Amino acid sequence: MSEHSERVEDTAGQPTDGGRTDPATEAFVAHRNLLFTVAYEMLGSAADAEDVLQETWLRWAGVDLDTVRDQRAYLVRITTRQALSRLRTLGRRKESYVGSWLPEPLLTAPDVAEDVELADSVSMAMLLVLETLQPTERAVFVLREVFDLGYDEIAEAVDKNPAAVRQIAHRARAHVAARRPRGVVSPAETRGALDAFQRAVNTGDLQSLLDILAPDVVLLGDGGGVKQAVLRPIVGADKVSRLLLAGLGKVADAVSLRPAQVNGHPALIIRLDGELDTVVAVRFDDGLITGLYAVRNPEKLSHMQRETALRR
Repeated sequence: MSEHSERVEDTAGQPTDGGRTDPATEAFVAHRNLLFTVAYEMLGSAADAEDVLQETWLRWAGVDLDTVRDQRAYLVRITTRQALSRLRTLGRRKESYVGSWLPEPLLTAPDVAEDVELADSVSMAMLLVLETLQPTERAVFVLREVFDLGYDEIAEAVDKNPAAVRQIAHRARAHVAARRPRGVVSPAETRGALDAFQRAVNTGDLQSLLDILAPDVVLLGDGGGVKQAVLRPIVGADKVSRLLLAGLGKVADAVSLRPAQVNGHPALIIRLDGELDTVVAVRFDDGLITGLYAVRNPEKLSHMQRETALRR
């Protein structure tokens, strides 16, 4: 648990007189997982989402609840505004980031995978698509398409009029549709492909690896300048497979690959000498792996120690 998330839970979880929590705290705690999910989908960073929740709580604690008609909507509005502000700061931070920037992976519970729409919206592939949107477009898309908020509610959250929000939503929807993974892939298909991928890597079988990689597969690595990782996208099944087999072959005696549920989808966790080293998420299109996302930056792996609750 990050220092920031501890602060939120400490601040918003303290009982008041008689061991009972106050109404503001009860409302915040009741919607906390939803608010975290909103912030995470807007930012792609769990650490920044936790910071947004801390800021949301500080503002919520000062609100006169008698003036609030819909507490959930009000909290989502605060969270969205804080996330938008942080998203613009995050954009400047990414400009100086070493190598590719990938979203922060989350170890998720089985119930996230059972909510197909939620799992799709937090998948590594979708979060990377959302990265191509402008901040306000991203906020509008997430609030409308994932959380099904009305245009009037969204308008209040992003300081636009409802007509403008409708236009932004239409534009963002078309942008995402052109870039999102093609077709629906079942968890069983994903697990089957990852099992085949794992066997091929473990045995060093180049041909078996080539059989499950799309010809134009892309490998992205995120070491954050702390861990060694590819600095630019590696494109093509032959290049990607040879790089993977050569890299893992050097540490074959110390490496282990294990399946896990990451961002609502099957993924692989790579450990070196028993220590968490890399999280590998995948994108599937038409039965083949078209994207491999390897997160090695230690700062982005802290939420892989425990399951994160996501809600719509």
